[in-house]
Amino acid sequence: MADVETEKLVKPEGIATKGIVAVNPKPNKGVTSKLIDWFESLIVKLMYDSSQPQHYLSGNFAPARDETPPTVDLPVIGFLPECLDGEFVRVGPNPKFAPVAGYHWFDGDGMVHGIRIKDGKATYVSRYVRTSRLKQEEYFGASKFMKVGDLKGFFGLLMVNMQMLRAKLKVLDVSYGSGTANTALVYHHGKLLALSEADKPYVLKVLEDGDLQTLGMLDYDKRLSHSFTAHPKVDPITGEMFTFGYAHTPPYITYRVISKDGFMHDPVPITISDPIMMHDFAITENYAIFMDLPLYFRPKEMVKDKKLIFTFDATKKARFGVLPRFAKDDLLIKWFELPNCFIFHNANAWEEEDEVVLITCRLQNPDLDMVSGEVKEKLENFSNELYEMRFNMKTGLATQKKLSESAVDFPRVNESYTGRKQRYVYGTRLDSIAKVTGIVKFDLHAEPESGKKIIEVGGNVAGLYDLGPGRFGSEAIYVPKVPGVTSEEDDGYLIFFVHDENTGKSAVHVIDAKTMSPDPVAVVDLPHRVPYGFHAFFVTEEQLQEQAKL
Repeated sequence: MADVETEKLVKPEGIATKGIVAVNPKPNKGVTSKLIDWFESLIVKLMYDSSQPQHYLSGNFAPARDETPPTVDLPVIGFLPECLDGEFVRVGPNPKFAPVAGYHWFDGDGMVHGIRIKDGKATYVSRYVRTSRLKQEEYFGASKFMKVGDLKGFFGLLMVNMQMLRAKLKVLDVSYGSGTANTALVYHHGKLLALSEADKPYVLKVLEDGDLQTLGMLDYDKRLSHSFTAHPKVDPITGEMFTFGYAHTPPYITYRVISKDGFMHDPVPITISDPIMMHDFAITENYAIFMDLPLYFRPKEMVKDKKLIFTFDATKKARFGVLPRFAKDDLLIKWFELPNCFIFHNANAWEEEDEVVLITCRLQNPDLDMVSGEVKEKLENFSNELYEMRFNMKTGLATQKKLSESAVDFPRVNESYTGRKQRYVYGTRLDSIAKVTGIVKFDLHAEPESGKKIIEVGGNVAGLYDLGPGRFGSEAIYVPKVPGVTSEEDDGYLIFFVHDENTGKSAVHVIDAKTMSPDPVAVVDLPHRVPYGFHAFFVTEEQLQEQAKL
């Protein structure tokens, strides 16, 4: 693909790059606040059915009530390899205050659970990300910000107006955004970032004892004025970070490139016809891949059809846009069409002759209401399968190939291969929309076995770590024994949280990524349960030393 424009963007001289903003919101209690509260409580009393189940606030979805300061010398069964010296962190929703009405799993305040590993010993810590939203609700001692779980029907419209009223009358200070930082974590330019896609990144600092401190918000010296995805991509070769934000008003998608030294380049608006939810994207060595999938932001349909504010349109095609990754505008983007679907998470992408290849988890008939209210114990009319998608840059044609049975998500790879061709994908096997029953290793060099109805070893399923009855896990992060691409791609370990619903106890498991042996390399028992959550990250010892300078 020699014709691709790959000229590097150059950072202007003399531009500062720290850009960490101290978050000090100024909410107001007063009479106005009390009047809005009274009016809101009346709306809830008249229009909200409080008998609706809130399963995402119960069992091991229920929030941990307190933060946990560093708890040292945890019991370790087995051994913790030297390459795991660092801090394993996972973030998830953990609402500090009870909701006024509805609650969706996406709504909770971000809490980070960390395992500091050093010389074979483990320390556990949990801390809230100190967002503007959390600080203001602590000031009021109650939930004040609008919830995704409320955005349904005419009631949803009224709750939107309550939020707008609080902001307009300065009861709430929305100058720092209103995000939860509950979705994912990434490390770039000496900073560990906590992310949620409706907001800007929050900067965390890992202290020497493994404790976690929120330093503030990152706005890239005021160059970031829109939301920032929870799934940016860091190129392991160049050190650049690629990201985007989506919005309900044009431009619906905005693409950004951040240099290795933390400078955010000018925005590149991506032209699409309607406001959508775009949770993830992908990069290759020369391209960025955008996904215009038909999960639309439709407030009118929310009111009319009593649906959530994001509505999936099963009649529309899935569109994928491939743009040279250093483009200054979207004139060179090439759009491809495939059958209707939605995608939350991509595994990786790369270039192969004239084609751009995307490995992804393809979802049929998504319904965001599945993680609001009642937990569906088993999957119905829901399929989430590993797929290979190919976009031919010469012919303009797209093809796709199914690589797994349902249901698999949270795909991860050896991140030394981000944007480059790799062989192995590590995914989670799901038996409900939010419960992980095992960790699956896929071999992309092998063909999937035909005739299978479930995910089991054979064909391209190179290994399966089954958690056993009543035990549920989380996203597994691959940690190589030796960083880089000089050793075998799967010569390393997978690390993840596990909760045992039979005993109520939680642990961290470490398994051999090469063998996928049912016998874990290490099990670290935790002092209390860790609620089910979202995405994880491993901060290396080298990165810990670098970010200590903040």
